[in-house]
Amino acid sequence: MSVARCRAAVLGSPVAHSLSPVLHRAGYAAAGLDRWTYERIECGAGELPALVRGSGPQWAGYSVTMPGKAAAAAVADHRSPVVDLLGVANTLWRGAPSGVPSRTAKAAGPGWSEPGWNAENTDVDGVVGALQAAGVAPVRVLLLGGGGTALSVVAALARMGALEVVLAGRRPQSTSSGLRIAHRLGLAAAAVEFSASGINPHLNRVDLVVSTVPAGIADPFAAALASVPALFDVVYAPWPTALAAASEPGRVTVTGLDLLLHQAFRQFELFTGVPAPRAAMRDGLLAATGAELPLPLG
Repeated sequence: MSVARCRAAVLGSPVAHSLSPVLHRAGYAAAGLDRWTYERIECGAGELPALVRGSGPQWAGYSVTMPGKAAAAAVADHRSPVVDLLGVANTLWRGAPSGVPSRTAKAAGPGWSEPGWNAENTDVDGVVGALQAAGVAPVRVLLLGGGGTALSVVAALARMGALEVVLAGRRPQSTSSGLRIAHRLGLAAAAVEFSASGINPHLNRVDLVVSTVPAGIADPFAAALASVPALFDVVYAPWPTALAAASEPGRVTVTGLDLLLHQAFRQFELFTGVPAPRAAMRDGLLAATGAELPLPLG
């Protein structure tokens, strides 16, 4: 008798703060997946390959947070094109579950029914979903930061048809990776210093600012960025950030909770083969955080 694949977890270090269990458990309850469980596992990048390879047949998938996203991409037997491009994955799932919704199967691409561990980067889906749900159609974008999340943002902007991205990274190596990926995806891209003198000359041209830097790092730019029509700040605690608090009336603001929510939808579907119960997952996230945010579903 085959063992039912009904266990999932988030891997990371530290991982105690992760809200992924809230999202997935709310989805299981709403979808009637009574046998499914989701937990947190403390796991560094060096430990991840052995943990994944040693997983029993009951394990359906893993969400992966820092610092294991590059290790997740490397350990997978099969990688999506976006994982190959970015070199990082936030989702590992075993095979392609039977009954995968047609939209998920189509998005996954050919060859995803192969046995073994598959890698995807649903952070890209999360950026696209969060911006679309908020009614933002970016054309020219200022991107603060150059780490793994910033790379996912670059891929998402290309998917959405943006024309140009200005990268203000804190480290030359990460900024160069963003430039390389942007050019491969057909985006016009330029790098500027992570400073007021580097950023300010571009503010009258951009329609969206995306900040992927940790809380507090972009605070000195809050007043200067306040008039840009849309803000996407991937921080979700503490909220509001200085960037959000400085917003002028009428600005569209997208939050880190929007990103977390929307990236979880496809992840849920890849693990379970069941359409994500989006409203229930959103309600679970709001209840757990006490956030007073709209978190539109689109």
